[in-house]
Amino acid sequence: MSIIKDLELARTASLEFNLIDEAKINAVLRDLATMTETHSAQILQANALDLARMDRHHPMYDRLMLTPERIAGIAADIRNVASLPSPLNQVLSETTRPNGMHIKKISVPFGVIGIIYEARPNVSFDVFSLCFKAGSACILKGGHDAAHSNEAIVRIIREVLKAHALDEHLVTLLSNDREVTTELLQAVGYVDLIIPRGSKGLIDFVRQNARVPVIETGAGICHTYFDADGDLEIGANVIFNAKTRRVSVCNAMDCLIIHRDRLADLPALCRRLADKHVILYADPEAYRVLQGNYPEELLQKANDQSFGTEFLDYKMAIRTVGSLDEALAHIARYSSKHSEAIISRNPQTIDRFLRSVDAACVYANVSTAFTDGAQFGFGAEIGISTQKLHARGPMALHELTTYKYLITGNGQTRA
Repeated sequence: MSIIKDLELARTASLEFNLIDEAKINAVLRDLATMTETHSAQILQANALDLARMDRHHPMYDRLMLTPERIAGIAADIRNVASLPSPLNQVLSETTRPNGMHIKKISVPFGVIGIIYEARPNVSFDVFSLCFKAGSACILKGGHDAAHSNEAIVRIIREVLKAHALDEHLVTLLSNDREVTTELLQAVGYVDLIIPRGSKGLIDFVRQNARVPVIETGAGICHTYFDADGDLEIGANVIFNAKTRRVSVCNAMDCLIIHRDRLADLPALCRRLADKHVILYADPEAYRVLQGNYPEELLQKANDQSFGTEFLDYKMAIRTVGSLDEALAHIARYSSKHSEAIISRNPQTIDRFLRSVDAACVYANVSTAFTDGAQFGFGAEIGISTQKLHARGPMALHELTTYKYLITGNGQTRA
């Protein structure tokens, strides 16, 4: 079944949406937050159907699960988006040419934004709120794992849109067929931008098959380098938080790089990880140090697949290096350019790490778990861009706009 009719309706809705003022946009979002709370029982009932089909021990179970507390948080996030300044019609630059011609560069909506994502139903609310605030219609292509949840969520959003006499096609949820994904990626002229959120496999598929412009987000192979001058207490706290706060998200740490001079501190750095049953894949030097100092059933020898893997699970690789240069080389080889961190008290070493590492977010003595639009003070995010064109790092409202030039004059002609 072709989705072209749905895309045509979304395109029409986006063109009419250009004339809606900011006050109405904010009123819709505030009402959506209230409706989300009012209909939380329906959302949770739908979510329970999705959860029943997934193994409770699967790392993605936590991503898929909604709770009353999480729904309250979602409603608060929607209200927060409503309170943020509009990113539209902002004057980005302005100049008058010698001939009197006036040129103004302003922020404008993309138009229609397609989002492809996996088992995270909260993304449906996040994406709609941000796209709506940024003046664009959104096409949602969620994963089959969250099908019931997404359907319930989009029904609520459309009810709110209709209550405000707005076109319900400002949000469209596509079916879960793989062929639908391919058609969306090929929809030149209907969709202005595709943003994939999910695993490396999903992002690779989108990149390889899309004819519509794509901003890559999601895949995070994140490292933390514990330097020869690292503080043990800071290191232990940062490593524990970065690895275990939420293992199924893209800012979770996947690999600890440790300077050889600090191998004696490795058991202390990893001790709390055992409480969370984190499996360590250690290189030969690290393995020897951890033997007898870390639960035997959780300690394994690293292989070639241990590095450059986004685990999304209670698993972590360990690599021993003899210098900052070795650490930088390892990161350059295996990083997905998402988030990288150093633990050190040496200002020169920190400065070189921050300058040298090619990633969207580079930290010194801070957990990579902070790579998040809300934590950066952006209010919310649609994803973490790991590329360099248009947007990089947490993508919030301003990254969901493009721009155009307005040129005015008084009859100027070009010789």
